Amino acid sequence: MTERVSVMGQAGVLVISHGSRSAEWIERIDRAVAEIRLPATEQGPVPIVSSFLELAEGRLIQDGIDALEALGVTEMIVIPLFISYGSTHVDEIRYALGDLPHPSSDTDLEPFRLRASVSVCPPLDDDPVVANILLEHLRDITHRPERQRVLLIGHGSELPDFYARWKRGLGRIADRLQQLGGYAGVHTALLLPDESREALGRFIEENPHEDVLVAPVFLSTGYFTSTVIPQRLGGLRHRYTGKALLPHPAVSRWMERQITAMLGAIQSHKQ
Repeated sequence: MTERVSVMGQAGVLVISHGSRSAEWIERIDRAVAEIRLPATEQGPVPIVSSFLELAEGRLIQDGIDALEALGVTEMIVIPLFISYGSTHVDEIRYALGDLPHPSSDTDLEPFRLRASVSVCPPLDDDPVVANILLEHLRDITHRPERQRVLLIGHGSELPDFYARWKRGLGRIADRLQQLGGYAGVHTALLLPDESREALGRFIEENPHEDVLVAPVFLSTGYFTSTVIPQRLGGLRHRYTGKALLPHPAVSRWMERQITAMLGAIQSHKQ
C-alpha cells in the first residue's frame, strides 16, 4: 500500500484592516499583528503582513499581497480585522480577492493581482472574545450590575442587509455580555443610522433609578469613539468607557486561533 503524502504550499497571512490618518491607530494594529505567535510549518515560519484598505500609502492590500508572494507564499490566509460582517468593506475585500463572485454593494475596489490561493477568515463579529473584552472595560464603572444597563454602540450601515448583519452580531454580543456580567439589560444601538441618543434617552426615561453604561464596539479608539459618540450622547446621563478593543492581547490570540484553524483546514484539504 502506498502512503499518501500531503503537499502544502508555503502559507502566509495577510491581515487587512481599514486604515487611518492617525499614526497611533496604525501602530495599534501593527502591535496586535506583531504579537501573533504561530508555530512553524513544515515549510518554515509563517510570514505575516499587515495591510490596509486605505489611508496608508505603501501598505495597501495589493502591497501586502505582493510582499507575501515575493516570499514565495502560495497559500494566503486573510484575516479581515473588522468588527462586523455588517461592514461593507468585508464584502468588497472578499470580492476583490475572488472570494465572492460579485460585490454586495458599490465598491471602487478592482480585483487584486495575485497568484496565491486565498482563504478568508471571518471578521470578529460575535466571537466570544468581543464580549470578554467589553466586560473587562466595563468593570471599572460597574458597581451593582443588577441595577445597571449597558448600551453597546457600533458603527452600523444605511444598507438594509448590512444593517441587519450589524444588529444580529451586536445582539449576540449583548446576550453574552449580559450572561457574563449579570446586568439588568444589555442593549445595542448604531451610529448609522443614528439610534444612539434615542436609545439612551429611552433607557433613562424607563429606568430612572438605573445607571446606563455605554461601551463602544470599535476596533480602535479614534474619531468615532472620542468625538462622535460623546457628542451624540451629550447632556444625557450615562457613564462611558470610551475604550475600543485595541490594545488588548486577546485580539492577537483571536487572530492566532483563526489562522491555526485555517492552516488545519488547508492541510486537510490537501490530503
